[in-house]
Amino acid sequence: MEKKVRVRYAPSPTGFLHIGGARSALFNYLFAKHVEGTFVFRVEDTDIERNVVGGEASQLNDLVWLGIVPDESPEHPNPKYAPYRQTERLATYQHYAHWLLEKGYAYECYCTEDELQKSRDEQMNHGIAAPQYDRHCLHLTAKQKEAYHLEGRKPCIRLKIEDHHELAFDDLVRGPVKFNNDDVGDWVIVKSNGIPTYNFAVVIDDHLMEITHVLRGEEHLSNTPRQIQLYEYFGWEVPKFGHMTIIVNENGKKLSKRDHDVLQFMSQYREMGFLPEAIFNFILLLGWTPSENIEFFTRESAIKAFDSTRLSSSPSTFDPNKMMWMNNHYLRELNDEQFLQFMKPFIARLIDISKKPDSWVLFLANLFKEQLRYGAEIVELAKPLFFPVMSQDPEAVEVMSLATTPSVIAAFAEEVAQLPDYEPETVKAAFKAVQTRLGVKGKPLYMPIRLKLTGSPHGVEMVNIIKLLGKEETIARLR
Repeated sequence: MEKKVRVRYAPSPTGFLHIGGARSALFNYLFAKHVEGTFVFRVEDTDIERNVVGGEASQLNDLVWLGIVPDESPEHPNPKYAPYRQTERLATYQHYAHWLLEKGYAYECYCTEDELQKSRDEQMNHGIAAPQYDRHCLHLTAKQKEAYHLEGRKPCIRLKIEDHHELAFDDLVRGPVKFNNDDVGDWVIVKSNGIPTYNFAVVIDDHLMEITHVLRGEEHLSNTPRQIQLYEYFGWEVPKFGHMTIIVNENGKKLSKRDHDVLQFMSQYREMGFLPEAIFNFILLLGWTPSENIEFFTRESAIKAFDSTRLSSSPSTFDPNKMMWMNNHYLRELNDEQFLQFMKPFIARLIDISKKPDSWVLFLANLFKEQLRYGAEIVELAKPLFFPVMSQDPEAVEVMSLATTPSVIAAFAEEVAQLPDYEPETVKAAFKAVQTRLGVKGKPLYMPIRLKLTGSPHGVEMVNIIKLLGKEETIARLR
């Protein structure tokens, strides 16, 4: 009987949820849910110096916001597998490290960093491009160890790699992959301070938590032979590995957290006003191709359609414009009540809406709904309506210099003062009245009024601007 699928997303709380981390979490989540498996959120927090306050909570919160809800986590543990933070599992790692020492699969290493560097330099001087540990401490006598102890040296623990041993596995994305242990070298499994290294702790955690499949970024591919060697020493079943390709920017370079031209953290997208459904959909297509030509997915349809064999083996290009286009689609799909509640916080960044009725706020938001790429964009789009600055565009200067402009503005102000309401048809009638009275039409009629009201020669339809501003503000600006 096949095991129930169990996968995990195991970030370090050294930062916030990155676009690459979100994709790894999403693909693991969909992989599990497609076969009614379990998605685990685990925390690799042993790099204590680099941990960020609130990093774990932020990552988990952003995952839930995206609709990627873990079945198990530190907040929702399964007693069989808890705890879910590595710093709470240190005794477990020590137990397995001592077992490896007793079996001769690992040994204590007392070398200092200076000694290790000297060894690396010597190897490189002899033409060895990838230096490895020289096994100086592999066969230390008890007397030699005691001498090191008296010097105050604290040993780390190294795994003794099996020499000339080939490690092979069938990658879920890349197909057959082979490594030779001779290219790996004896590596540290527990540091001198007693903290386990990533490659050691992750194997213990994955085995004890019964993880069946490990889907992760290709930067972890070189870690796989180290981990498989541990599985073999312990006599444990090796999970299925799959290494997703990198995400690149529009210049074809790997997306780096230092690439400031691209917003990369979920918290930034939330702050800007992206919908979680849009980001979910965008990331889904960032390295995965559906079997049918479908662009938009709900969470439910994505779970149903997800097939790991369709994960891309080529780098995925992060296209910010496509992300904004997709978000615009989802914004336009919102009904009035949803759109109103979503847009309120962003409009409040521009003006005080505490005394404005919801109908007025919704009217303002709807003026830009078709073009909005993200919620916060309304601040700049609507700014001329509330904080007009007269354009110095040559066309604007020319229109304001026309001999007819003063009379057009004065006549329209008179018409507005007499309007019974400010619905589009009523305002259009006012423009028609000015045109009939002065014989002015087209640009000389409309643009002077637009410029007086917004300072800009282009933008939202005039009838909507006047309805939004109302009688008093419209007349004040005209005069």
